Amino acid sequence: MRDILYVRFTDHFAHFPAELLEAISPANPARRLARVAGYAVLRLVGNVFQLIKNPDKLAGATWLYVVSANNYEALQFIAKARPDAVLVAGQGKNIGRYGGVVNRLSLRRKILYYGQYPAALLGLRRLVGSRATRFFDLVFYAVGYYEVYRRALRHYRPRAVIFANDHNDDSRALLLACRAESVPTAYVQHASVSTNFPPLSFDLSLLEGQDALDKYRQCGPVRGRVELVGMPKADAFLAERNLAPAVRRVAVACNLLDELPAVADTLAYLLRELPKLIFTLRPHPGDRRDFSALRQALPPLRWSDPHQENVFEFLQKHDALVAADTSTHLEATLLNVASVYYRFSPSPTLADYYGYAAHGLSEWAHSHAELAAALTRLARHKAPDLYRRATYYNATLGTPDEGHSQVLALRRLAEWLATPPGGA
Repeated sequence: MRDILYVRFTDHFAHFPAELLEAISPANPARRLARVAGYAVLRLVGNVFQLIKNPDKLAGATWLYVVSANNYEALQFIAKARPDAVLVAGQGKNIGRYGGVVNRLSLRRKILYYGQYPAALLGLRRLVGSRATRFFDLVFYAVGYYEVYRRALRHYRPRAVIFANDHNDDSRALLLACRAESVPTAYVQHASVSTNFPPLSFDLSLLEGQDALDKYRQCGPVRGRVELVGMPKADAFLAERNLAPAVRRVAVACNLLDELPAVADTLAYLLRELPKLIFTLRPHPGDRRDFSALRQALPPLRWSDPHQENVFEFLQKHDALVAADTSTHLEATLLNVASVYYRFSPSPTLADYYGYAAHGLSEWAHSHAELAAALTRLARHKAPDLYRRATYYNATLGTPDEGHSQVLALRRLAEWLATPPGGA
């Protein structure tokens, strides 16, 4: 359980902005208890009565395990290229607009393992102290995943399981279950990583570039084979880089770490100070907050629906990006969209979280005035080779494999799958 909940007990997680932490695990114990009760009724009991009809055959297949729409988009190229590959998610997992097309692993039996919960909570308290009881709801949700997934692996005997997430509780439970059942595992990086992630522990890890490998080495010992293959999901867009000589359209991306009042203040300032520029706001796909007040307060602001267009389609329509801690900065730079790092809601634990400013990928604006000055300068001139700044993050830039990361990743996966267990 300590391994499954690795990220939940880090200092980084404990110091999330209060609004975000409240959405994940309420500070009030009574509210946490109410959520646990709701989970027990709607998910644990609800799963028992939910029928599962999978469109694909899971036995003996190569599983592509996804926990979000972003994961689906990161792995679907494998499903298209390999007849033996099937997309799989846990029962009831929200995969956004792709929820109806992924296969589901039954979690009906998860309810049978909750007799372990008191002992698990006590054991975790000895390991991580008061954080175990502070996040007793998150511990509750994680119970049973490991046992249910071991049972599923024994039943279906997949050829291998390929992940795009290495830190969610259900993903980690399946990873540990695969290890226990001797099922080979691979990992395809789907977004920038941080030194707060668990140690890399797959049999094969396909990382985007040296940045990811350097960070994983700081997380702990790197297990298994590692290959740097670039960013497969970007292939289709790298040939259409933004060559506009000046910025006119500015993308603004926010996520759950960004407090809405601070985002609203920043946008109001930019719209007032830079009336000749066009600004478009894109919330994170998982952001369920109410943006209606912001829409009413700022009529000139344009909007992007993250459920209707992916991040590359969004960035293609813009010349510059303003955002805080999000891998969208890397995706923007790959398209030669100017990247400006601006922290809407400053937090000591999140300063340049991905290191984009430190490594020169993004320009860091520390205030409204600096942000406006940066955009004003970019409105006069935008360099044609900004994308070269991403070389440290994307191993294929400037090589014959640039724009062919999917082919490279598929080749590495095929070589690995063809290697007998225990081979090189």
